[in-house]
Parts: sequence; structure tokens; C-alpha cells
Amino acid sequence: MAKKSLLGPTIRPGTVVEFMHGDQPQLAWVLEEASGKLRLWTINKREMKLPEARLLPWHGPMGDVDANRQEIQDILNACQEKRGEIQAGLDVMELWDLAQGEMDAAPLSWFADLLWEDAGPDELAGLGRAMLAAKTHFKFRPPEFEVWPEEKVEQRLREKAEEKEREAVTSAGQTLLAELWSAYNQGRKPKLPALDPELAGRLERILKGKIGNTLDENEQKIWTAISKGLPDLQHLPLLLAQAWGVLPLHHNHLLDEAGYAWGNEWSQSFSDEIAAIERAFADRSESPEPRRFLSIDAASTRDIDDAFCIEPSGDGYLLSIALARPDAHWEFGSPLDKAVLDRATSLYLPEGTAHMLPEQFGTSLYSLIAGQARPALVTEFKLDDRGEILSVAPRTAWITVRDNVTYEDADRAMAERTDDELVLAHQLAEKRLERRIETGACVIRKPEPVVTLAGEGEATSVEITLKAPCPRSELVISEFMILANSGLARWAADNNVPLLHRTQDIALPQESAGIFTEPAEIMRTVKLLLPPVLETTPRRHAALGVPAYAPITSPLRRYTDFINMAQVCSFLSDGSPRLEKAELDHLAIHLGMRIKDVGAVQRFRPRYWKLLYLAQRRKEFQSAVLVGENGPMAALSMPHLQINVRVPKKMLGDKLYPGQRFSINFSRIDPLTNEIKVGEALEE
Repeated sequence: MAKKSLLGPTIRPGTVVEFMHGDQPQLAWVLEEASGKLRLWTINKREMKLPEARLLPWHGPMGDVDANRQEIQDILNACQEKRGEIQAGLDVMELWDLAQGEMDAAPLSWFADLLWEDAGPDELAGLGRAMLAAKTHFKFRPPEFEVWPEEKVEQRLREKAEEKEREAVTSAGQTLLAELWSAYNQGRKPKLPALDPELAGRLERILKGKIGNTLDENEQKIWTAISKGLPDLQHLPLLLAQAWGVLPLHHNHLLDEAGYAWGNEWSQSFSDEIAAIERAFADRSESPEPRRFLSIDAASTRDIDDAFCIEPSGDGYLLSIALARPDAHWEFGSPLDKAVLDRATSLYLPEGTAHMLPEQFGTSLYSLIAGQARPALVTEFKLDDRGEILSVAPRTAWITVRDNVTYEDADRAMAERTDDELVLAHQLAEKRLERRIETGACVIRKPEPVVTLAGEGEATSVEITLKAPCPRSELVISEFMILANSGLARWAADNNVPLLHRTQDIALPQESAGIFTEPAEIMRTVKLLLPPVLETTPRRHAALGVPAYAPITSPLRRYTDFINMAQVCSFLSDGSPRLEKAELDHLAIHLGMRIKDVGAVQRFRPRYWKLLYLAQRRKEFQSAVLVGENGPMAALSMPHLQINVRVPKKMLGDKLYPGQRFSINFSRIDPLTNEIKVGEALEE
């Protein structure tokens, strides 16, 4: 069935009509009509057929049906010029102001009556054209024009502006990105097109937003358009930004991906909260305890979380461990608290350190700096002559640390037996290690490479040295921190205080208990372990050999420890924890995910620099040890770098065994993509 015409009586030959073509009204002359089908002569001098139903709801004037083609063309040209002038002189926004809110839709004649007493065909056509062009304010649904409400108009205007901006950014972006990619591939400087500063800034933000996965829907559309035709590489936005020069060569994209702000500038947004905490700290009335504590840390450490003092107690020991209390004046749930929760942990990278807390707190106000009174959680551990725990008694107090000792100085004092307290601490630490191994602890000791950077950009050089071990002082701190975390987990369970626990409740074979130092042994043991789980239920931590483990000893550096500190101190203060178990369960889910994201930076960024170190020495041979086999591939460990690589077994020879030593170099290394390929392998 033919669609009914909206124009009333059948259009006769000789009538000037308009129809939509390419989103624009087009003029035509009716040459012939038959049963609702028209034969037209268009203003573009083309003859065409068109159903009458496709005509716009205005027509006229009528002309001589016998007019020749030139006469028809002259009439169409005159109508086009006149209607264009009428359209240009109209302000349809005034019509919209009059109509919106009064009616939802009206025919064209209704709007024309607002402007003219007796509108002719050209006035109607000019007005119709103007209203068709005002797509942000009117919608043409034949035979009427809908009047958009104000909210819809604002939305349409916003969308139109975004579309216009998107078109401008897309056009410039396609040209720019094509040149940047070409320059990157050819190893040359790009020939940058001239860009408006605002447009260049927008493109820069899109590149950086793509690196950090922070693009909104509109920006993602722009990225899809401007990157069309470029290879689908994981790090394409980063490579383009580096080629452009808006990011440095060794930019830490992992920080962007984790949404983690480097340095301390992030804290400036919370200056009022920080000042309020500083005032509360200064208003303290408590005097520090007379007992003086000792801390052992690296020489460069500024965020000092823990200190201890120890003395004999009968045949056993009385060990007091003091932990920093950044929660002492903290407002949980505040904007600052939410920002610190989002940071989740401090980062210690070859290029520097980024602290979880504002540096005013983490490295100064609450850091256990020698000679300064500080709020602390002090826990007294009474232990028997075998190092078994007899009692755990935490309390809050203000303390003063007598000395911040380095690992090297403490180790020397223990070895030379020049400090009785440190000698006693080492004696207890050895017994604690023995007890943990008896309960299944697997202790891994491996070299600790220290990565040092010099220079910038292409001139960056990487040096790696092995940290000189301090076995006695390192053992003391390691065992005392495990004791504090496991001992307070036990105390919390006895007192129904919910804490965040690190659990690893798995069964390990008897041979996994002990101290492992050889790479092959370490690999074999690590394969038996599963990553610890963050949860509120206290369960066994198999690798540590303790029945429960609640991290609390690093409240300046980790939000898990910060929360646990607040839980314990709240209970000691008023008899109830700050959060109930259900609230802590909810927090554990979000915090666990955030720790995973930020932890990826700590895990992979040092590896980036190690791979760059190898890339700068690709043909130099490195010492490696066979640590495992899997099908056609073997795993080699480079202990001095703490990097493992996979290599085809056929490259290593026929007879392979764990611990077998090789010298290897590399055919390809890409630190950015974490790619490393062995070139040669010679048995040592």
C-alpha cells in the first residue's frame, strides 16, 4: 500500500517542491505525477523519480506546466536565493523560547503565524529550512516539528559541542599520531604539525589518559578514531607520547596504570587536615616512658616504624617492641584517609621513594626518630628460655628512641659482642627462628641486588651491586617483626578484636621446612607455596610457621598495618575495636584489590631497570644456574640479579641437572614489554 502524502491534495506538475537529500533540503520542479509517484527536475539539473510521500510539507509557487528547462532552472534559482535570504534573517531560537514549555509539537504553519500575517511558499520554506537546521532545539517528525524541552536542548548542545570538538581533535590527532609512529619506527625526531595549544593539550591528555586507563567515553571514541590504522600494541600510547616528548624515555607507566601519585605533591590538597593533625600532636600532655628503645634500619630509612628494648627475665626474655602510631590523631573516613587508603602502601623503587602517608607524618611527625617523643603501641612479650611466647601485653604510650642504628653498625656490635642488649636480641632471634622451623617455616635467603641509576633519558645508565649482608641484625629485625605480627594476632583472637590477617593455610611437605639458599632449592620450595590471602579470619601462615599473622609492624608504610594498629589501639582505649568484623571484611575486599594494583609497581618497576641493565650489556655473559625444566624449556636463574629466564633445553645440551651453571648472553631484551631472549648459553 502506498504511503499517504502529508501535503493534502495531489501535487500537480509545475509545482516547486522540496525534499531531503544528504541531510539538506533540495529544490525541485514537478514534471509529472502519476498515482503518488513524481518525476522531478532538481536544481542540480538532474531528472529523478521520487514518491510524493518523501516531499517536505511545504510547496509552491505554481509555474507554467509547459515551461522549458531553462525557465524551470531560472525559477528554481530565484526560489533558492530568496529562501536562503529569508532563512538567514530568521532567529528560530526566539520561536523556541516562545514554544518550549507551551506545547510539545506543532505544524510549520503554527510557527509561521508567529512571524507573518500571511506567509507565502518562500517564507514557509525559509522557516522550515531554518527549523530543520536547528537540530538541537527542534525535531522534524512529519508533518510536525517537535519542540525539545530545555533539558533536552542543553544535552543536545553539549553533544553537539563534543562532536565538534571530537572532529577537530580527531582530524589533528590522526595527522599527529601518524607522524609520531613513523618517527618512532624510523628512529628520528618527529616533524610536528602546527597545533593550537589547547588542541595539543587535549591530545596530550588523551595519550596520558589512555596510558593510565582513565579516558571517559567521549575521549575513548577520539582515541579509537585517531589511532585507526596504527598497530594494536600494548604500550602504543606510551611510545607515541615519548616520541612526542610529552613523557620521558623511561617514564613509569605502571604508576599511571595504578593511579598512584609519585612524590608528596598529592598531599597538598589536604593541607587543612594535615595542619589539624599537627596541632593535635602538639597539644599532647603525656610524658614519654623512661624506657629507651633502639631501632635498626637501613642508613637511608626515614620512615622508622619500629624499635625495641630487651632484657633477661629469669631464664627467659622480656622483649618490648614499640611501633609507630600514625593513627593517634587520625580521622578515619576523611578525604585524607580515603586518599591514603587508595595509596595502600609506600613504594621503594630505584628512582626514589613514594610514601603512603604525607611525608610530614611518615618521615617526621610519627617516625620513631631518636631523641624525639612519639606516640607508640608498646607490646611486652615474655618468652621462655627456648623463645616460646608466655604472654603478650600491648599498651599505648609515648616513648623516646635512644638511637637509630644502621644494620651494619648493629651487625658489627653483635659480632664483636660490644653491646649486651644487641647480643641478647640476636640470641633470642636465633631461638625464634629455630622454633618457627620446627613448626614448618620455610626460610629463603638470597642475594639482594641494589639498582643504582645515573643520568636521564637516553643517557640513563644502570649499575647493579649486591647489598652486603648483615645476617645478625637482619635476623633480629625479621624475627622480631614476625613475633610482633603473630603475637598480636594471637592476642587479638583471645580478646575478640578483628584484624586483617595474611593467611596461607596450606599443607607443606616436611622437606619444605628449613633454610634455603641455593637457587634450585629456592625454586623447588617456592613452587609449593601459594600467595597469602588477606582476610579477617585468623588462620595459619604456612611459610612463616605461625598459627596466625596480622601485619601491624609497618603502619607508616602499609594501610593494612595502619588499620590493624587502629583496631588494637581503639580496643585498648575504650574496650571496643574501631571496626566490627563485617566492616573489616568489606574493607579487606577493596584493600586487597588496591594492594594488588599498587604492588604491581613494586614488583615490575625494579625488573624494568634490571632488564635495561642487561640490555646495555646484551653481549656480555652473565652467570646463571639451572633451576627447573618444563617440557622443551628450561628455567635459568641469575642470582646476582634475581631474574629468571626461560631457554630451550636444546640450547643447553643433553645432560641437565638442577644447580648446573651456565654463562649466558642475550639476543633481544625489551624492558618495556618484559621480553628477554637468551642468545648463547655456555656451560661453566
